[in-house]
Amino acid sequence: MPLLSTLLAVTLIQSPPPSPHSDELARWQRHAHAVRITRDDWGIAHVHGTTDADAVFGMIYAQAEDDFGRIERNYLVNTGRLAEAEGENALWQDLRQRLFVNPDTLQALYRRSPPWLRSLMDAWADGLNYYLSTHPAVRPKVLTRFEPWMPLSFSEGSIGGDIESVSLDALRAFYAPASEPTSAGTGASGPSQESNGFAVAPSNTVNRRALLLINPHTTFFFRSELQMTSDQGLSAYGATTWGQFFIYQGFNARLGWMHTSTGADAIDEYAEMIVRKAGQPYYRYGREVRQVRTERIELRYRTADGMQGRDFTVYHTHHGPVVRSVGDKWITVRLMNRPVEALSQSFLRTRARNLAEYRKAMNLNANSSNNTVYADADGHIAYFHPQFIPRRDDRFDWAQPVDGSDPATEWHGVHGVESSPHLVDPPNGWLQNTNNWPYSAAGRDSPRREQYPKYMDMVGEIPRGQQAIRVLIGRRDFTIERLRAAAFDPYLTAFARLVPRLLKAFDALAGKPAADGLTEPIEALRGWDYRWSAASVPTSLAVAWGDELMGRVRSRVPVYPEMAVYDYMADSTSAGDKLDALRTAVEHLNRDFGTWRTPWGEINRFQRPAPDPARPFDDRRVSVAIPFTSSNWGSLAAVSSRTYPGTRRRYGTYGNTFVAVVEFGRDSVRAIAVTPGGESGDPASPHYNDQAERYAEGRLRPVYFYPGQLEGHTERVYRPGE
Repeated sequence: MPLLSTLLAVTLIQSPPPSPHSDELARWQRHAHAVRITRDDWGIAHVHGTTDADAVFGMIYAQAEDDFGRIERNYLVNTGRLAEAEGENALWQDLRQRLFVNPDTLQALYRRSPPWLRSLMDAWADGLNYYLSTHPAVRPKVLTRFEPWMPLSFSEGSIGGDIESVSLDALRAFYAPASEPTSAGTGASGPSQESNGFAVAPSNTVNRRALLLINPHTTFFFRSELQMTSDQGLSAYGATTWGQFFIYQGFNARLGWMHTSTGADAIDEYAEMIVRKAGQPYYRYGREVRQVRTERIELRYRTADGMQGRDFTVYHTHHGPVVRSVGDKWITVRLMNRPVEALSQSFLRTRARNLAEYRKAMNLNANSSNNTVYADADGHIAYFHPQFIPRRDDRFDWAQPVDGSDPATEWHGVHGVESSPHLVDPPNGWLQNTNNWPYSAAGRDSPRREQYPKYMDMVGEIPRGQQAIRVLIGRRDFTIERLRAAAFDPYLTAFARLVPRLLKAFDALAGKPAADGLTEPIEALRGWDYRWSAASVPTSLAVAWGDELMGRVRSRVPVYPEMAVYDYMADSTSAGDKLDALRTAVEHLNRDFGTWRTPWGEINRFQRPAPDPARPFDDRRVSVAIPFTSSNWGSLAAVSSRTYPGTRRRYGTYGNTFVAVVEFGRDSVRAIAVTPGGESGDPASPHYNDQAERYAEGRLRPVYFYPGQLEGHTERVYRPGE
């Protein structure tokens, strides 16, 4: 396959951060003097700066105090340098990133950025470098100095950036020499993207104030919770991804925003017809034959003997980089690459004071991956689709590679807010998004599917979407506590459909060998109300059965629409298939716990992982029961859990993270929130695991948004460097 690879031995010396120049140190100290950090009794940082740049300096310094390692890793990933810390296995992840992210290009974009944005990027780099200067015991794995262009590599906060849609297995198969074996575990990374956002209008609330549910589902500890304010009017609270200088999901004194990963198709693949001329690759486009552009990418990776270097020759057409091949065609990927606009939009929306200002920020059209659920103090609620969805010919199947030689497959600009599905103040007084399609966002008042191109959604409806509608429809008595309760409603819509099919299967085969020994488990499920709880034995049975049956049929069903797998499980598996999966589930519970009559909370647990990646969890260590289930079964409050080497119990690593409910009054905002484990990444900190029980119970704590609310709840007030 096409590869030019060389190996270069490079000496590896892990050195401390360089000493700053006197003028640089003076600049850092001026920032630090203009910043005040208040740590509340949950360890959460409330950062105030004289200017927005000072606030950025202070908030990234506070993030580094809480978990510098996560900040560094995020920038190693996003600048394509992870292998320098983690070794050769990360080379292909780095190559994937560098196909789209070129440090030289980002440095040029930084220099051309508007002055206000450059000042924030400068302050970001200064804050991290000042942290390293004042914490000499902290030894970065690679990044001993942060540069102000780096935030452009990580300009929006979604857990899985668009680039991660590219399969590492396929990338390696294309660019690795035939003599180099491929290894398992190099596919597109990360579980499916999940989150919940609800907005309730004043007409449906007791206090006649708009309410917002912020409920992202991500890998645990993916974001920090903090507040950043300035004398220039910045005042934002919420979840910020480690290393970024904006609140990704949160609120200010006037409005709030919740992002959910979208089902819209904003990433396209092109099948390029390759021809050779004088040994060089060309590709057909219309009546032309164009030369494939080549690029040399130099990567480094850590070994026990020092750094090694490896060079790759990679290929691009005008559509994008080549990432794999299918037959004799090369597949290129086209996706959004607007880092300055994306970073600007991410920050400016946190400063918006009303719906018009929020929409103005969205007009930068630099969000390709997230839906938005919105509420504000003026009583508005809204749903917005991503603002970067390419305009395309809807005749083509954009879920598959399209013909790169056909000019009709080109993009024709992008859909902004007005030409995408959106809602403002629907008559029913509520709206929701759970990563499902927008066509049920407000029940009967939703956007109409037939009015939009097919590529506006690939996912369809999902069990969580059905549950969201169930808890919101027909109610006008919402309070901040009742919306919290709705977010933790334990009803499992998928099992409400699937379990009756299982019972019917048993009744049809009762007395036959397929049903032998299953009477008691079936009767336990027959009496179940389809609600999870830590004490529930039927929940344990249903999850074990559902996981087993879904695992058996998953490969037979397309990924999208998402309801296809549930339809198949319900209607296309035989009675014998359903009972055999239950038999296996019962056997596994008996083997692992001594009896299938084991309450769900004994199985499903929260535990902060140990440093050893080979044994991150241990049944002998303290853990907390998690009563909710995977979102697969329709649970709004959700956790993805599994067993690990040496464990019988399942441990969660993905699901509910920062959960907040916000009430917007015309003169004040009130909120409650919780975060998994705790704010600090330091096991010695009292705030490493102080929220674990609250998290598992859905018992949200008051948010201290105003300075007066911090009185009596303050652990420390200080400036960076003190």
